[in-house]
Amino acid sequence: MSSEEYLKDITEIKKLMNKSSRFISLSGLSGILAGTYALIGAAYAYWLVANSDRGYLILDGKVFKLVLLDMFLVLFFSIATAIYLTTLKAKKNGERIWDATTKRLLLSFLIPLVAGGIYTLTILNQQRYGQTGALMLLFYGLALTNASKYTLGYVKYLGYTEIILGLLCAIYPGYGFWFWVLGFGVMHIVYGILMYFKYERKQE
Repeated sequence: MSSEEYLKDITEIKKLMNKSSRFISLSGLSGILAGTYALIGAAYAYWLVANSDRGYLILDGKVFKLVLLDMFLVLFFSIATAIYLTTLKAKKNGERIWDATTKRLLLSFLIPLVAGGIYTLTILNQQRYGQTGALMLLFYGLALTNASKYTLGYVKYLGYTEIILGLLCAIYPGYGFWFWVLGFGVMHIVYGILMYFKYERKQE
């Protein structure tokens, strides 16, 4: 066996091992769209608060409920888009969308995310609004970092970025909205573009 054939075989073995241990069908376009949804949702929330009578949120106010609905819709469309585009990519590549690796990925992602969501709602119920943005960024970053061992490397770096932004947001709570926009909007778009050009464009 020539050295060229040997290297080719080693590369194929590594690819097979990578496919069996990592979920690699994540769509970069879904990241771009999720970031776009977040920016649109943030712009609408900003407009709602800026044009309200008080100019700030209260827990039992109508504007707060509209902002919650706005955030829910952003989350819903982001998840729906990610599932749809990731499923399309997996089918195109002849990969299974639901297997043991996917289950481990979701479990690793959801544990810190759900815990963070419950804690954030608890803080809101106590009318402590100042750290909400920081908590959302921190727990989301932890969820991404925890799940990154089962998927592509860029997810880990996105997680690190969200954690750093969350810590900065905790230090400067007055800028919480803008850190949220940067973390959930801009960073998702940057991540999606990097994913697309590294893993998807060459496959088209």
